[in-house]
Amino acid sequence: MGRLLGISNIQSLNLCPVGVNEERAEGRELRAEGKKQKAAKEVPTEPLRGDPGRSGPPSEHIFASRRGPSCKRVVGLRRRILGSRGRQKADVGAGRWLAPGHRNGFIANPEFSHRKRVTNVPARKTYTEAMMTRSWQEVRADFPILRREVNGKRLVYLDSTATAQKPRCVIDALSHFYEHTNANIHRGAYSLSIESTDLYEQARSRIAALIHAPETGVVFTRNTTEAINLVARTWALDHLKSGDQILVTELEHHSNLVPWHIAAKATGAEVVGVRITSEGRLDQEDYQQKLRSGKVKLVAVGHISNALGTINPVKQMAVQAHEAGAVILVDGAQSVPHLPVNVQDLDADFYAFSGHKMCGPTGAGVLYGRPELLEKMSPFLGGGEMIDQVFVEHSTYADLPRKFEAGTPAIAEVIALGVAAQYLQDIGLERIWQHEQELMRYALERIRDVPELTQYGPIGEDRAGVLSFNLEGVHSHDVAGFLDEQGICVRSGHHCAQPLMRALGVGSTARASFYLYNTREDIDLFIEAMQNIALFFKE
Repeated sequence: MGRLLGISNIQSLNLCPVGVNEERAEGRELRAEGKKQKAAKEVPTEPLRGDPGRSGPPSEHIFASRRGPSCKRVVGLRRRILGSRGRQKADVGAGRWLAPGHRNGFIANPEFSHRKRVTNVPARKTYTEAMMTRSWQEVRADFPILRREVNGKRLVYLDSTATAQKPRCVIDALSHFYEHTNANIHRGAYSLSIESTDLYEQARSRIAALIHAPETGVVFTRNTTEAINLVARTWALDHLKSGDQILVTELEHHSNLVPWHIAAKATGAEVVGVRITSEGRLDQEDYQQKLRSGKVKLVAVGHISNALGTINPVKQMAVQAHEAGAVILVDGAQSVPHLPVNVQDLDADFYAFSGHKMCGPTGAGVLYGRPELLEKMSPFLGGGEMIDQVFVEHSTYADLPRKFEAGTPAIAEVIALGVAAQYLQDIGLERIWQHEQELMRYALERIRDVPELTQYGPIGEDRAGVLSFNLEGVHSHDVAGFLDEQGICVRSGHHCAQPLMRALGVGSTARASFYLYNTREDIDLFIEAMQNIALFFKE
């Protein structure tokens, strides 16, 4: 029974009482048998969208395109496997392939479980419209953790800048993979491995679509930090020399500073910083003046400051960097989760971001690099997966992007990251951004009710949903501790931005940050708690 269900030892996991497991298992067997009989009668004939002339399950096309003509035998095996177990069904009207279980216009598949919340949707277009018009309370209901209480209070999560909470569809994608599909990717000729490879590469396609990048330029990493280190340990070591400069800013997260310190020490280059203004914006005159030195070979800048929410004009800065003969790396950890990003329109040479800040799991991140730059770069890590041919004396490397993905990757996490990317796109990143802007305007209005509070960061349209502040006479850690007693989660400390704290003249701040699942009610509870803290310390 375990093999039939794709879960070999469910009772030993103590997921639920044994009797319930037995009833569920029996029901699954009956449903699986019914699906086999139904699927045997249905053979898809419509071509996959964007792939004219091809028919059959998309996994065959993906696998063949990834592995080349030499895999025809394996694809034939795949056809036999699908023929014996039931083929996937095609949604002809939408031009999309849907997993077995598709019914009534929505997908009964844990990978897309957020779509099951929208009922009576006959086609993809209608589903998209429904997703993009859901209320924010309905969106909030997608996140199971937000139903819990902390210290007897409703959880108010205001720390999405550090990590975002996960919707049910992402949680389900992880468990579904391990229960039904778990196998290593790219090297297997059996069904599970082929399915895992398909899902992994589908995630790459989704990320490429999210940031408007070619798939060959999308490299999976563990997080933003590793993505930046990849460039610092490859491109920087290959191109920098004594007398060159790396231009950073006072706004940067330590992840966009320390790797360049290490690269500078190894190459003899110098790290130079751009000042900030009193409002918390980059001093653009200082930036241009430092570019005019002719020594700058690389600019490293964050798209949005994690500590202040400042939105930097990276498109303009990229033009100026290229005119000065430098390449530009953008830290997009705080931008990709919150607003539409087009790396080609921004003209970024490298763009790094993390999955866990965009509703995905920890352990999966992305480096976008211009394919022409990645082609010339040395590998970051050596080992399996990233090779073409290996001899005793030397080796050659795989094509992009696998050249930079050595060893077994975080397969389940990458697949779930792809689901998170689709979830954000389905809701609409422009809509998410407008929601956060409205919340930020409301928060800036409400903090006037707490005169003891000092906020840091620019006031204007170039500000994301990040509120860094201090309360007069109270350390930021104490503020965070008192807020926690009310079930309110904020971050306190230097936020991995010590140069910025020095520029502001403070040792630390408390930070509240907003995301798609936050509401005005969250801000009202936050302000009420801040008023109580201020009153407590006055007394």
